[in-house]
Amino acid sequence: MSKKLNIGLFGFGVVGQGLYDIIKTKHLNIEIVKFAIKDPNKKRSLPAHLFTTDKEELLNNPEINTIVELINDTEAAFEIVSRALKSGKNVVSASKKMIALHLDELIDIQHQYGTSLLYEGAVCGSIPIIRNLEEYYDNELLHSISGIFNGSSNYILSKGFIEGLDYDSALKQAQDLGFAETDPTSDVGGFDAKYKLVIAAAHAYGVVVQPDEVFNLGIQNLAAADLQYAREKNLKIKLVPVAKELDDRNVALFVLPKFVNDKEFLYNVEYEYNGVTVQAAFADQQFFFGKGAGGHPTGSAVLSDIAALRYNYQYEYKKAKEKTDLNFTNNIELTIYLRYDDEELVEALNFEHINERYYSGSYKFVIGKINLQNLIANQHRISESKAFVAFADQLTGVSLASVTKQQTAEVF
Repeated sequence: MSKKLNIGLFGFGVVGQGLYDIIKTKHLNIEIVKFAIKDPNKKRSLPAHLFTTDKEELLNNPEINTIVELINDTEAAFEIVSRALKSGKNVVSASKKMIALHLDELIDIQHQYGTSLLYEGAVCGSIPIIRNLEEYYDNELLHSISGIFNGSSNYILSKGFIEGLDYDSALKQAQDLGFAETDPTSDVGGFDAKYKLVIAAAHAYGVVVQPDEVFNLGIQNLAAADLQYAREKNLKIKLVPVAKELDDRNVALFVLPKFVNDKEFLYNVEYEYNGVTVQAAFADQQFFFGKGAGGHPTGSAVLSDIAALRYNYQYEYKKAKEKTDLNFTNNIELTIYLRYDDEELVEALNFEHINERYYSGSYKFVIGKINLQNLIANQHRISESKAFVAFADQLTGVSLASVTKQQTAEVF
């Protein structure tokens, strides 16, 4: 028998409304007792007595046994979630930045207080990747996880590649449709994708990494020349987070634009959709596809977590328990495409090997092998000089999906 869940819901924005829309169509022994909101003057679709601006009315209510947290304030979200877990309430959250920043502490709190925090909705919207990493792949050796984790940046790239829009126009459309924030830095800069990657890697490899340690470079400097180059090579550019086990001791994480070919699943993931590719030792390559944002898609993932709590489901963090000797590293070689103006930047990046170099008027690029640590050291200079960097394994004839564990050191 499932237990009755009495929910205190923090946030009634797009996802909160989407979750409510879904719950009211179901008969799941679930009741939302109270909604905590920030703006009491905003017109709501439900009776006023259901809403409060006082978080204590939810956190201290003994009738409420489950907290659902769907707000945008990272530190406020952490306070709500940690207090709820410590008070014996189970929690569902969709706050990827908060979870990525505080994951170690949140795991410890769950173990100490015997409560459960679930967060499927925090990573890739409607795609059930966390539960699959926890359950389906719990005894599987995973060579890599990669994909399109951010619908806003993917929408912009699709608009540019398919419809020929320039970056600024595509960004404006994404903002008008609600796919991108007024300040789009988190989306287009690869930060949002990085937070999701950190969470996924904890379940895939048992390695909890602080987001500041993970390199992310976005699509802000993308130019028409880069898209034209991709077209000529029958490739597309996607913003791709990667987690990859290099050997028995090391795993690398990074977020970069990437050239993908028409043989890769990500090639056909367009607009606001997300896709996750898992490369496994025994199951081989598997692909998950779905909407990465929106009230109903993300609400469906949140509801899945809520429903699991009726049966006292908890993440076991199995890989963390099994692999204590796996470490995060940025010491990895990548083949990159660099479109640049500043010749000194090429020298500063200290390419280990250059495969191709091209000059034509104002368009200059170099393709070659570089250590990720050199990109990290020059990240500010890359951004300031408006240079564009993309992961370019396809331009050397070797794709991430085809790299075996034994080949890793050579290819990267």
